[in-house]
Amino acid sequence: MKPRRILVISWTSVAALFLSCACLAAAQEPPTIPAAPPPGGAQQAAPAISPTVRLTLEDALARARKNSTPFQSAQTDAAITRQDRYQAAAALLPSVTYNNQALNTQVRNNFVIFIANNAAHEYVSQANVHESIDLVSVSAFRRASAAAALAKARAEIASRGLVVAVVQSYYAVAAGQLKLEAAKKNGAEGEQFFKLTQDLEKGGEVAHADVIKAELQMRERHRQLLEAQLGLLNARLDFAVLIFPDFNDNFELAEDLHASVPLPTLSEVQQRAARDNPDVRAALVAVQQAGHDVTGARGGYLPSLSFDYWYGIDAQRFAVSNLGTSAAATVNIPIWNWGATQSRIKQAELRRAQAQRELSLSQRRLLAEIQSLYAEAETALNELSGLSRSAELSADSLRLTTLRYQGGEATVLEVVDAQSTFAQANAAYHDGAVRYRVALANLQTLTGVLTTP
Repeated sequence: MKPRRILVISWTSVAALFLSCACLAAAQEPPTIPAAPPPGGAQQAAPAISPTVRLTLEDALARARKNSTPFQSAQTDAAITRQDRYQAAAALLPSVTYNNQALNTQVRNNFVIFIANNAAHEYVSQANVHESIDLVSVSAFRRASAAAALAKARAEIASRGLVVAVVQSYYAVAAGQLKLEAAKKNGAEGEQFFKLTQDLEKGGEVAHADVIKAELQMRERHRQLLEAQLGLLNARLDFAVLIFPDFNDNFELAEDLHASVPLPTLSEVQQRAARDNPDVRAALVAVQQAGHDVTGARGGYLPSLSFDYWYGIDAQRFAVSNLGTSAAATVNIPIWNWGATQSRIKQAELRRAQAQRELSLSQRRLLAEIQSLYAEAETALNELSGLSRSAELSADSLRLTTLRYQGGEATVLEVVDAQSTFAQANAAYHDGAVRYRVALANLQTLTGVLTTP
């Protein structure tokens, strides 16, 4: 029994020695770096966070023009009409074609049976220069030029409508950020006032009704904070959809909503609108286009003249010695077409009369819009200074009323009323700034000049 006990003790000591050596070796080994997971494995790399984009109003407008489908559609229409004008101009110039033919016909007793051909074997290889001159083609070119100008004016109208949308969305985000900051401040003040009423109640200075009123006001401020967060989120999402093709919500605005932007005088607005208004320009070009339609329709009464010049081979044998020239002039005189030309003239005159009425309406509408939009911008600017002063006064009133309440000279209702007045005045100040910026953008749709700080 004694040797067996010695053997057991020996194996235990050996096992302990090996365990100690293994632990020491593990402690001395350097840490191993885990291998990267294979592509497509369970572990995926964290997506890269795009850098914050700092946007000015001009940057936002440039991005919106690239990503707006209606604006790009108007630009495409303008480009298509420019190509129509190019094609109409090319139709007025001589054209050159090169014809190659080998004609065979039946011969009987040395006579050609098919009389349309000059010989049994005829080879035609010649260049033809053709030019046609008529009033219809000239009128078509002028009409295409007017159509190109009309499409350009409509593209500018689409651009200016996009400007108003971008300005409104841009400053809605700016106002939402300021309203959120104000809501956070109001929420913090509501919590402080609630704590103040609790402390005063513990000291026996106010009734428990004040604590209840303060708590209700605090919860209302928290609700307004949540609404401000939601409003800012929606404004940012709408703005991101408008200017980013890949829906990037990581951006910040570079311009100040309350930066001073002067309002141009009424005479300046009227002069710019008379010169640069796209609606009036589009209506004027439409009248010109309708006038060219009338001229083209009347050209149906006049003769048309065409010239042809040939150089090449038209002979029985294909050889250089048979090269020659030929020329022809043709005058087509219209005689009778059952009144179709007169009907086309009547149609064109009706369209021209309608275009003239639309031009008159656009001019009258422009005069009314100048007065209305300028009055809107002027009113918003005049109210903005008063709203700014109201926000300052409401902040001072809230501070003084809170101090009076601490001194026992004011009631809880006065403090709550001062808090509500401050929140409303602050929100009205930011909304007034957005209203003025949008009014300026609407004036831009008339004058073509966007005023930015």
